[in-house]
Amino acid sequence: MASVSSRITFLGAAGTVTGSKFLVETDRARILVDCGLFQGPKELRERNWRQLPVEPSSLDAIVVTHAHLDHVGFVPVVVRDGFGGAVWASESTGRMAEVVMSDSGRIQEEDAERANRKGYSKHRPALPLYTERDAEAAATRFRTTEWERPTEVAPGVQLTLRRAGHILGSAAARLEADGMSVMFSGDLGRPFHPILAPPEPPLSADTVVVESTYGDTEHLEEDATDELGEVIRQTAERGGTVVIPAFAIDRTEVILHSLAALARSGRIPHIPVYLDSPMARAALGFYARAIVEHHYDIREDVRGRPEVLDPGDLRIVESVDESKAINRVRPPLIVISASGMATGGRVLHHLARCLPDPRSAVILVGYQAGGTRGASLRDGAEHVRIHGADVPVRAEVHSLPAFSVHADRSELVDWLAAMPSRPQTIVAVHGDPEAAAGLAGGAADLGATVLTPGDGDTISV
Repeated sequence: MASVSSRITFLGAAGTVTGSKFLVETDRARILVDCGLFQGPKELRERNWRQLPVEPSSLDAIVVTHAHLDHVGFVPVVVRDGFGGAVWASESTGRMAEVVMSDSGRIQEEDAERANRKGYSKHRPALPLYTERDAEAAATRFRTTEWERPTEVAPGVQLTLRRAGHILGSAAARLEADGMSVMFSGDLGRPFHPILAPPEPPLSADTVVVESTYGDTEHLEEDATDELGEVIRQTAERGGTVVIPAFAIDRTEVILHSLAALARSGRIPHIPVYLDSPMARAALGFYARAIVEHHYDIREDVRGRPEVLDPGDLRIVESVDESKAINRVRPPLIVISASGMATGGRVLHHLARCLPDPRSAVILVGYQAGGTRGASLRDGAEHVRIHGADVPVRAEVHSLPAFSVHADRSELVDWLAAMPSRPQTIVAVHGDPEAAAGLAGGAADLGATVLTPGDGDTISV
């Protein structure tokens, strides 16, 4: 039996869909599973400034399931504040995390500098949560563990990774120690991802901590590529610009895959596609390499075919000056830029320029957390605030949630049901309260106790 002192404390992604941090404590070790930033509305982002309830130096290890910012973006803070151990992840996650963290640090420095220069922050001076140099220091802490091979990551604690199919390198992680076994889903992908192989069934565990981003939603199975093509055709005909806020890792590749299919079949006109995100540029390189090298994560029918990500006139933007030069390009054109919920990054400049233009269109292709600009646009806002100014919304706004790479309620329940032996406890996290409750209802027939913890709650395992 597990020791009564083994427990999990939920320091993020509990009652919300961001900021994943799960503190696992045993008789001999203290491990943080995921170490993400809170994103979205101000009240969530402010949590990034609060101290962890444990000293970073007391952590024996950190385990990162994948390289999205809400799972890896807080590592630089923990390392800067005294964590001296290893951060364990798959090889692809470690490589991409370095880019993600550095990009985040750079953006935070730029945002602080802009706020100080333009005077729209109440903080004097405005400061970044961490710097690019902090991120570079954090990247040196990453260590690789092989798929399916148990690795001791802390005294008496074994880690085993399984493919999660959400983004390149994404993993579900099982921790075992002193009779305790906990499976963390990380973020789970869908069986129909156009580039990545589907999630693998989970390993057996007494407790499973599972994401519930779409725990109350059933996705449409049909491909949204045709709808994407129709919006692009109509916008091109009226001489507008299509702006696609997209998460830099994976969503960008999924959109490029669809654009390539549309271009090859002649369903969209031949117009330039600008990829304007330093992090997305780096991520595209990782994906192209994985496809060429027949990576474990890549679907068999895509391996060796990097052309599936080429829409024909792809222009990869590097410098800030090149990004600004897009303003001088005569439409029609397509701009793909981060962030996916329009919370920051270069996409804000493109939105500020195109939202007042009724010829243009904005296409939302991912989850939009409440309180973000993306959610405001999805919900029909007439104005959004960007860089301290109110920007009128006259462009068309389209939401295409079928491009999501998060599993829906049925897919999550199917993943849970595929465990070789049923868990005693299922814990729904990484979802808004309604989504977590929806998954809890869907999982009720699996015979386990289902919990939906709140921020700071602790359970015994």
